[in-house]
Amino acid sequence: MIELPQLYSGKVRDLYEAGDDRLLMVASDRVSVFDVVLENPVPDKGRVLTAISAFWFEQMADLLANHVISVNPEDFPAQARPDADGRAMLVRRTEPVRMECIARGYLFGGAWTEYCEHGTVQGSPMPAGMREAERLPAPMFTPTTKADAGHDLPMTDAQAVYLVGRETFERLKEAVLGIYERGARFAETRGIILADTKFEFGFAPDGELLLIDEVLTPDSSRYWPVEEYAPGGSPPSFDKQFVRDHYLTLDWDRTSPAPAVPPEVIAGTRARYIEAYERLTGLLFDDWYGRP
Repeated sequence: MIELPQLYSGKVRDLYEAGDDRLLMVASDRVSVFDVVLENPVPDKGRVLTAISAFWFEQMADLLANHVISVNPEDFPAQARPDADGRAMLVRRTEPVRMECIARGYLFGGAWTEYCEHGTVQGSPMPAGMREAERLPAPMFTPTTKADAGHDLPMTDAQAVYLVGRETFERLKEAVLGIYERGARFAETRGIILADTKFEFGFAPDGELLLIDEVLTPDSSRYWPVEEYAPGGSPPSFDKQFVRDHYLTLDWDRTSPAPAVPPEVIAGTRARYIEAYERLTGLLFDDWYGRP
């Protein structure tokens, strides 16, 4: 049990006080689809999310500073160990930007829905005749609202500028596209397509803009294996699209409680998360902190 003051419990992560200007961010094994947290956890999911985030935070540090202080359990408060080992990060406290920052490189998800209805993505016209999961002409920054409950909603650039200000909007756009493009290029060298991803940012007490939360994880991104990718449908994935696709076959109204997740879907999801980590990093997941 983590015996620290708890500040927040989200769909996937929990935040705890960890001293002056420090938080302990703990990734759980919970899974959410369509904004509903499922009753069945995926074993090791929190450790995978933390391990992948730690890898990407390091890879992107020269593009934008981040909030990570340490992922080494020896640096955690004693009250958090051993429960937090391998699935937590000691981070700087920030004031989060109240906007979801999404980068898209492919026509999928909400972008595909909008394209089918209007021929646009985030209001920008797209070429006619594009197929689902097809590569976009260029990566796009598509911000959304950050809802405390319910679904996030698409925002126009003008709405985003009104929310955060012109200077912050331009800094966010530059960071989002820069990090996405580097991540996509790197992932492709490992045989993985980074279709889209969501970033979060926050301001440190001194006003510095930081990359926070998680980075390019299977929870915040769509990853497709290059060897199985083909436009015109939903490609096989390393992310929780595998769980979403299961629920899309059910007669479920997308309100809580969700039907139970079959064991084979749990096992398949765990395997995909671990494979994503090992393929992206070239490291063995068994060597990550907190191995049982």
